[in-house]
Amino acid sequence: MHPLDFMSCSSMIRNLCLNAKHQEVFCLFVQKFQCSSGFKPDNHVFAAVFKSCAALSAVNVGKALQGYLVKQGELACQSVYKGLLNLYAKCGVFDDCWKLFEQLDHRDVVTWNIILSGYCGSQVHDTEAMRLFVKMHSEGEVKPSAITIATILPVCARVVQAGVGKSIHSHIMKSGLERDTLVGNALISMYAKSGQLQYDAYAAFNSIIHKDVVSWNAIISALAEKNLLFDVLRLFNLMLEEPIEPNYVTIASILPVCASFAKNISYRFGREIHGYVHRRTNLMEDISVCNALMNLYLRVGQMEEAEILFRNMKQRDLVSWNTIISGYSLNDEWLEAVDLFCKFLSLGIEPDSVTLISALPSCAYSQNLRVGKMIHGYILRHPILREDSAVGNALVSFYAKCHDVKSAFESFSLISRKDLISWNSMLNAFAEPGHGTRFVHLLDWMLQERFKPDSFTILSIISFCVTVSGVWKVKETHCYSVRACLFEGDSSPTTVNALLDAYSKCGNIDYALKIFESSSGKRNLVTCNSMISCYVNCKSPNDALTIFSGMTETDLTTWNLMVRVYAENNCPGHALSLFRRLQTEGMKPDTVTIMSLLPICNEMASFHLLKECHGYSIRSCFEDGYLEGALLDAYAKCGVLGCAYKLFQSSSQKDLVMFTSMISGYAMHGKGEEALKVFNNMLESGVKPDHVVMTAILSACSHTGLVNQGLNIFHSMEEVHHMQPTMEHYACVVDLLSRGGRINDAYSFAIGMPVEPDANIWGTLLGACKTHHEVELGVLVAEHVFESKSDDIGNYVVMSNLYAADSKWDGVLEVRKLMREKDLKKPPGCSWIEVEGKKNFFLAGDSLHPQRNIIYNLLNTLHQQIKRTVDIT
Repeated sequence: MHPLDFMSCSSMIRNLCLNAKHQEVFCLFVQKFQCSSGFKPDNHVFAAVFKSCAALSAVNVGKALQGYLVKQGELACQSVYKGLLNLYAKCGVFDDCWKLFEQLDHRDVVTWNIILSGYCGSQVHDTEAMRLFVKMHSEGEVKPSAITIATILPVCARVVQAGVGKSIHSHIMKSGLERDTLVGNALISMYAKSGQLQYDAYAAFNSIIHKDVVSWNAIISALAEKNLLFDVLRLFNLMLEEPIEPNYVTIASILPVCASFAKNISYRFGREIHGYVHRRTNLMEDISVCNALMNLYLRVGQMEEAEILFRNMKQRDLVSWNTIISGYSLNDEWLEAVDLFCKFLSLGIEPDSVTLISALPSCAYSQNLRVGKMIHGYILRHPILREDSAVGNALVSFYAKCHDVKSAFESFSLISRKDLISWNSMLNAFAEPGHGTRFVHLLDWMLQERFKPDSFTILSIISFCVTVSGVWKVKETHCYSVRACLFEGDSSPTTVNALLDAYSKCGNIDYALKIFESSSGKRNLVTCNSMISCYVNCKSPNDALTIFSGMTETDLTTWNLMVRVYAENNCPGHALSLFRRLQTEGMKPDTVTIMSLLPICNEMASFHLLKECHGYSIRSCFEDGYLEGALLDAYAKCGVLGCAYKLFQSSSQKDLVMFTSMISGYAMHGKGEEALKVFNNMLESGVKPDHVVMTAILSACSHTGLVNQGLNIFHSMEEVHHMQPTMEHYACVVDLLSRGGRINDAYSFAIGMPVEPDANIWGTLLGACKTHHEVELGVLVAEHVFESKSDDIGNYVVMSNLYAADSKWDGVLEVRKLMREKDLKKPPGCSWIEVEGKKNFFLAGDSLHPQRNIIYNLLNTLHQQIKRTVDIT
């Protein structure tokens, strides 16, 4: 080989190595070495080849070259020796590395650094790395350099032995290396990862004379990890005053900190940093910076800002798609998240576990089984995803929220490494009614697998106990929570609130109050709201007011509960007063507030207040089917059927609630034909009836004498709609026949019922007997009434009048005797009317109205006029 060719080839190999083109180095060297007998590489070439072998992890090639060099007697060169040592160290061949290291007569600091970096980089030989550093220091042959210190300090952070890192820091200070930028950066990182941030990391940072961007990033990232938000912002502002400019790592570290504040503050900080990034073109083109900005906007609910940023990105990576999909899901934009996920798949990009975990909740909440099952199929085709517990947990949760408990359990069974989240997800699915036995078996299985329940497990157990087991199981769960110290830590208020709610639903207000009083140190807004909710459920407005008066912080939920407890306990004045206070506090009523007020409108028959509620709902753009149904029902109960029907007609999505409300409204006002038309319209629309709407339409037929139509509807319940009639439906049919004058048919129907008629049915039939003067049948029915031990005074009054009509005075005396024994008294009748927004109440027999003289005089005048008119005719 010509000397010039040899020189050019050697130079080419070294240059390729310097430019990190290691594959080309390897190919060129092998080609020349095998094909050119005149090619004899020098020490510089071998050093370059060993470096490329290290980069390519080509250990066997390195060993072959070592054998060649030993035979040629050319391994004594320091550069070749270090190249081979570096190969073994980086590839983790520590036995050969140590043997080679031991053979060295003279070891300089570079040699020590090579072997130390190998042991430190493996992250499984930390103890050996520490021993090697101690050996280097104790032998005193060479002094550790800045690279040595920067290599060993990460091991100190991982080992976490008290005093080790500080001992090395002391050595650094003695040797004057604490001012070195590389050493200072490593010290900051070590102290941050060791949890010694406030003083030692700050001291290391302040010791660095020439701080570079890595120094600032290290301290900012360390502070951010410890959630020291204000310190992070303060340091970032100081950095901006320095000549060193933030890079993409700085921005990616600072943006999550900004997102940790209140939404309005986070948004302001985010906009300021976004403006700074815009002025730095190189930063705006970095994908990680755009992803971090997008994530901040999504976390504070600024969907439009995030969408614009996403659309304007020149390049998007998998993190970009994951961020925007999870952001839509986080902000309850379920349909948009699913659509974007489908668009993502159409681009041919392979989703990872984060993508699927972000997309599955959106499929669950939007009830999109098709896309969810498509994701499930993709997971099954990819073993790595199939083995991912987090992905399996997301599948279980998806099927559970879609009410497909069978598929949820199948997905749960396929999770190879079940964690506590897996068990909790499945327990939560089985906590629904109808899966009691499965829930108990699964909980027993979980305990056998030695998984200790956490607060989320307890929440599922409490939910199960309320729906299935009752208060004694709630108490057992409560006792376990106390023994397991689950009332401590961040999850404590959630557990307390769940127990409060459980005891309330089980009717044990005393236990709920004990929990509330014992949780004074951990009580939060939700806890107080839960206690007020307990008093709402047990209809105790005064106790609810006591809790409410002692609260230092309230929210709209608090006020809604208070309005509701007064509205449901015949205190309309107090409810309206609280509603006005709510508005003066600057809060905006929501759909719950309006629905809490509607019972007051019904109770007071206040058309004026009802129109105000309806108007506010329209101006606030409330689109809630339940609210529309409640408004419709309120209009009907206030006697304004025209407004009720207009609201019904204007509803874009007429569901079962709307149809039921409209039919009930017509029923209570004797509009049977109109009710039948709405009912038939409902069936034609494909809306499946339930027991409530069947009761409403039967009542409508009953009140308007549509006997045949009512009977046909009743018979269709089992034959057409496959519904089992309830006692209420049987009572409607008895009332239907009775009002139609078919008393004997009504009695025969009651006797022939597959279930024992209750007091309500016999009372209805008894009233019909009085109306149609069926005394003998009435006496027979009365025996059933008395046997049912009913305390409805109306039945006794009817029976007394029926005996009197037939001159059976002994019977009258007997009935009155029974009324005295049971201390039954007929409550006085009450009526009211709204005039110019003011309610006027009238109680039978009283004379309390301030304008009673004028009213009675007018009534007397009207009575005289009517009497004269009758006499004339």
